Amino acid sequence: MFTEKRVNRLKWACRRGMLELDVLFLPFVEAAFDELDDGQKLTFERLLTCDDPDLFAWFMGHQQCHDPELAGMVDMVLRRVKVYGD
Repeated sequence: MFTEKRVNRLKWACRRGMLELDVLFLPFVEAAFDELDDGQKLTFERLLTCDDPDLFAWFMGHQQCHDPELAGMVDMVLRRVKVYGD
């Protein structure tokens, strides 16, 4: 389902131009994306379509994401990137 070309597009979409998001997304894709099931991969792909101010607010804990799937993916990214950063 996720071809190499599609994953490369995701990697490109991870380059947000906002350092706080860049340091979360690309390491997550590099280290954990292949381990996700197809549903989680689709949720991550959908997460990347959100606006940067919303993403920033969710990842920095300033606001709660009201979409349960996206909120779960935010938590997953934060947990996984923290593990790889330690």
